[in-house]
Amino acid sequence: MFPLKHLWALFQKEILLEWRQKNTFNGILLYTISTVFICYLSFRLKNNQLSPLTWTALFWIILLFTSVNAIAKSFVQEPEERQHYYYTLVSPEAIITAKMLYNSLLMLFVAGISYLCYIFVMGNPVVNHWLFLSTVALGSVGLACSLTMIAAIAAKADNRTTLMAVLSFPVILPLLLLLIKLTKNAIDDLSWSVSESSLITVGAINTIVVAVAYLLFGYIWRS
Repeated sequence: MFPLKHLWALFQKEILLEWRQKNTFNGILLYTISTVFICYLSFRLKNNQLSPLTWTALFWIILLFTSVNAIAKSFVQEPEERQHYYYTLVSPEAIITAKMLYNSLLMLFVAGISYLCYIFVMGNPVVNHWLFLSTVALGSVGLACSLTMIAAIAAKADNRTTLMAVLSFPVILPLLLLLIKLTKNAIDDLSWSVSESSLITVGAINTIVVAVAYLLFGYIWRS
């Protein structure tokens, strides 16, 4: 187990890097807003009404591609020399935990912005808001942790962007299908008992991803 002060220092470093490179964060927001607006122009119907399934699928597709663009830079933005320097100071477990924590908070913020923009132009058919917000929170954390682990693997390869896209598909697909199902339940206002097993499954997937990343990142980092 690593000291918490190492985790806090690394977390502050992630925030500082993001603050110094505000153009990257602004680009993520611009990408999100532009994608939502393009979807609005493409699927504009009378009274802006979409079927619940189409509304759900579009929302999670937008959030998926936004998360890939936001998290793909997790390890790419830091030169290899700096990573070797980190190796002499802190444990690999502290590094991957700090990055997953920061990316989870970033994705929660981006998901909130995406949702506000999305319902502004596409309407809001959600009835069970607590179930929907729980789904978005779990989904954002799951996407962030999964893509952080994949970004760590892809950073060791030459063609990082292509490798990340290939590796992320089989990992993200089961999670995405569950999130779409839960969002559809929130729109249909089904009871919590109907969605309980799916929520537990999403939580279990998130836990497994975090545990695997925590255990294996040391081997990836030193390779």
